[in-house]
Amino acid sequence: MSKFIWYDLMTPDIAKSKDFYAHVVGWKIEDSGMPGMNYNVLKAGNIDIGGMMKTPPEMMEGAKGRPWMGHVYVDSADIAAETAKKLGGKVYRPATDIPGVGRFAVLGDTGGAAFIAFKPNGSGEPKKVVDGTPGHIGWRELMSADWKKDWEFYSSLFGWKKAEAMDMGPMGTYQIFEAQGGQQGGMMTKTADDPSPPYWNYYFNVDSIGAAMKRATSKGASFQREPIEVPGGGWAVNGTDPVGAAFSLYSLNK
Repeated sequence: MSKFIWYDLMTPDIAKSKDFYAHVVGWKIEDSGMPGMNYNVLKAGNIDIGGMMKTPPEMMEGAKGRPWMGHVYVDSADIAAETAKKLGGKVYRPATDIPGVGRFAVLGDTGGAAFIAFKPNGSGEPKKVVDGTPGHIGWRELMSADWKKDWEFYSSLFGWKKAEAMDMGPMGTYQIFEAQGGQQGGMMTKTADDPSPPYWNYYFNVDSIGAAMKRATSKGASFQREPIEVPGGGWAVNGTDPVGAAFSLYSLNK
């Protein structure tokens, strides 16, 4: 089964985004040294977990609001793109090489939510850490146009398996999914009061929700709601960073 292994942020202001996420999440952010690219690597301790780059001009409009992109490991980016299209998904960018790194394709599910199918040159297996370790991604969440339709898409494309399904009352069903290594995230049909197109949301582990929110607001972030306690323990909150990008935080501690 394929799972998420990397996370990229496309930002219009590299300096502001670096300062914000280093302060709030605790990432060490270093230049990758890749020739001809201003690509920065996000490090949780000594483990690389993602990257940050300036938004390409041709993607400025599409990256507004939801510029975080998760990479799912695949054996072939080309086959993943072909399969996604056959399953009713979208190919936003066909399979392309990153010299010395791997091959990727930017895809969309049946509702258009974007993600990246990525075949790295190496094994692609992230180093294992204890669940909840600050700086790592603790949860992945799809806000779908139709979660049942998208479930068929992702389970066929990546081999994901259903775990617990939670009844959210008027909000519908929240379906948790499993990949290699256990539960990875959940998906649900987006509520009518959410004006965004379908999207993937990623939760960054922090030491304490309250402390991280204070750090975030001191750097210009905003939060529309108070943190919520999530089933199974822990606290989560959604916010908007200083350049207008949505982000989410998770912690075992309030």
